[in-house]
Amino acid sequence: MQSDVVAVTIKGVMPTANGCAVFIGGEEKTFVIYVDHSVGNAIQMTLKGEKRERPLTHDLIGSLLLGLDAKLDHVVINDVNDGTFFARILLRMENELGKKIIEIDARPSDSIVLALQQKRPIFAARKVYDAVEDMTEILERVLKQQAEEGGEEEAT
Repeated sequence: MQSDVVAVTIKGVMPTANGCAVFIGGEEKTFVIYVDHSVGNAIQMTLKGEKRERPLTHDLIGSLLLGLDAKLDHVVINDVNDGTFFARILLRMENELGKKIIEIDARPSDSIVLALQQKRPIFAARKVYDAVEDMTEILERVLKQQAEEGGEEEAT
């Protein structure tokens, strides 16, 4: 599997007019997946380690997995078609009957939140990683601009 996928991390989450841009990348490049505001906020809160007053859907799913003694093994952003990304969640279950791996189709945004909450790895299929445009320079520019704006606000 290792040559078929690339380990990726969340490098940034930025608000946009219609939702949030999630910058995801590995060592070679960074790409963007656009998500709605609620999932973007869930990703940001999870990255910051912030707890919610009431459980969100992703928290519920994590609780269900725990109750079923299933563990999220990893997620894979496995396809992209005309700007729409697709993902798979791989669950591992083990009981007296044996071991079982279950693969579930999911939105990448939901998969990312679950992987972050469960502290599990996120991968991109090599074909996806090779096909997407490198947005590293744009991310660096946005982060630099945010740092400068933050510095100006502190100086004021």
